[in-house]
Amino acid sequence: MGEQKVAEESSKQELRRFTRALLDDVTALQRMVDGGHIESGIRRIGAEQEMFLIDPSGGPSPKAVETLARLGDDDRFTTELGRFNIEANLTPLEFGGRCLRQMEEELKEVRRVASKAARAEGADVLLVGILPTITPAHLTMDHMTPKPRYYELNRLMTSLSGGEFRMLIKGVDELNLSHDNIMLEACNTSFQLHFQSGPEEFARLYNLAQLVTAPVLAVAVNSPLLLRNRLWQETRIALFQQSVDVRSKTHQARGQRTRVSFGRGWLKESILEIFQEDISTFRVMLTGDLGEPSTDLLARGVMPPLSALCLFNGTVYRWNRACYGVKDNVAHLRIENRVIPSGPTVPDEVANAAFYFGLMAGVSLTHPDVSKALSFDVAKDNFFAAARYGLQARFRWIGDQVKSADDLILQDLAPLAREGLAAQGIDAADIDRYMGIIEERVRRGRTGARWMLDSLEKLGGQGRPEERFRALTTAMARRQRRGRPVHTWSLARFDEGADWRRSFRRVGQVMTRDLKTVHPDDVVDLAASLMDWERIRHLPVESDDGELVGIVTHRTILRLFTTGKLKAGDVTPIHEVMHSDPITVNPGTSTLEAITLMRDHRVGCLPVVEEDGRLVGIVTERDFIEISRKLLEATLRELEEEEDGVATGSGARKPIAR
Repeated sequence: MGEQKVAEESSKQELRRFTRALLDDVTALQRMVDGGHIESGIRRIGAEQEMFLIDPSGGPSPKAVETLARLGDDDRFTTELGRFNIEANLTPLEFGGRCLRQMEEELKEVRRVASKAARAEGADVLLVGILPTITPAHLTMDHMTPKPRYYELNRLMTSLSGGEFRMLIKGVDELNLSHDNIMLEACNTSFQLHFQSGPEEFARLYNLAQLVTAPVLAVAVNSPLLLRNRLWQETRIALFQQSVDVRSKTHQARGQRTRVSFGRGWLKESILEIFQEDISTFRVMLTGDLGEPSTDLLARGVMPPLSALCLFNGTVYRWNRACYGVKDNVAHLRIENRVIPSGPTVPDEVANAAFYFGLMAGVSLTHPDVSKALSFDVAKDNFFAAARYGLQARFRWIGDQVKSADDLILQDLAPLAREGLAAQGIDAADIDRYMGIIEERVRRGRTGARWMLDSLEKLGGQGRPEERFRALTTAMARRQRRGRPVHTWSLARFDEGADWRRSFRRVGQVMTRDLKTVHPDDVVDLAASLMDWERIRHLPVESDDGELVGIVTHRTILRLFTTGKLKAGDVTPIHEVMHSDPITVNPGTSTLEAITLMRDHRVGCLPVVEEDGRLVGIVTERDFIEISRKLLEATLRELEEEEDGVATGSGARKPIAR
């Protein structure tokens, strides 16, 4: 997320000073490009590894600050937006020889030490694009990492968005919601790749990165689930774009692009085109310490950090981002690919990197200027097709080809990537190792996303949705620790879930979300019919805006009919018979508290509402009876096993069956 030290409340004067510094940085960069002050003639690669922290039951664990404190390595590990995310920065490597194997070894070490620190806090590390168990309850300000930059970014973006971020993503399911902060962005974790470029070739290589992003994404998809909805194969693409969309209706009507975007067209000459377009499109949001003007530093022979430009660049999220850096007074440029999701395993990630770097080298051998070989709009369309459909996407490609992603990769692009890696002097055994993973993944059609969706389908109706998603996540974590590529994984099993008792601690884990409701002006007969058809005994009554206004019960309707107050053919509206002030809970209410409320108030259900009154679910006595049955069975089984152990003299205790 860039430099952490920022002003919490940026005055207009500070913004103007920052903007002047930003423009000075652009001037300095132009002089550096023109004067040959930026490193050239060398290829380096690098990466950033974002990770989720999970608790023993597979849910998000807000232990990032504590885990980072235990790690004590600020040079390599850092925070992310959510308290359940951390990030590691890998060592830059020269592109050649054993660099890919070195990257894998460092990633394994990063994961090992991060897991060790997390386990000391009762958590663990998971590499996945979007955590399947994440819920709206984890997306509150309480779960935001306590850093001034994040709070200020949230304040500004929320203000610009009018206090609401809208989300509409359609896949097998449909997610349509609004949220009041930027924490939806924290659902994303990625494996970001860096590719160093000289200034004279930056435009050409950046265009190449844009072109090859689609096939790399198609084979790397690992984020098909969000808030229990099956959406795109790589839902991160839609989620990230919409989660920080702060355009006004006027800007949307004018077609202004979002801060998260694929871009508008091919670069023509220079990296400056990107920064100039972004500065002319988006307002400055954050300010920070500026230091000496960059043009003054450059005049003294000091390569400037371009602090204002880098901070601004950190608030514009191109999927292929242009980056600038300085080390030992040597400035360099690089392309940051932000598309590839985290996971499913370290070898899978390095294989994705090998495919990307190999295509960057291989396609340039056959098409030095891809802007003349394919239109930008086609490359952009390929990108979104890959995000939606993964290996089942259809691409238009160079040479008027139209192929499915899997055919294009196996027949054309994988061999080309192998050639590109070989041309860069990559070790032959490593080329076979990593490209072999890619090719076998495509042949079997088993991406991380496909594994998750197939596993959910296999889990079917076993248990409650909460239990299935926890079983999926814990199965993923178990296979990830083994380190074998995802194409070799068996599907998740329900009995792989964590202790199922952890799945019932909060109302949000127990409640029914797929609700049948009625309107206060509906006829009572409709409520009676719905109860009969759906075999339910309680119907929430909600307004047109989804706000809870009452509850109508089977018992109430039956009493009215048996006493003659209602007769067949009556058109009595529901608002005349409903309970207009029902006892309610929120998703974070403990199940024990909910049970107590139902017992003390002698009610058979509790509508579940958010703080703004929106109805999000219902929990009934039937739900708690089922939980009680499972607890009783587990307890009795445990007692029997203890008694058996004593009787045989072994004292052994077997695991409780789930």
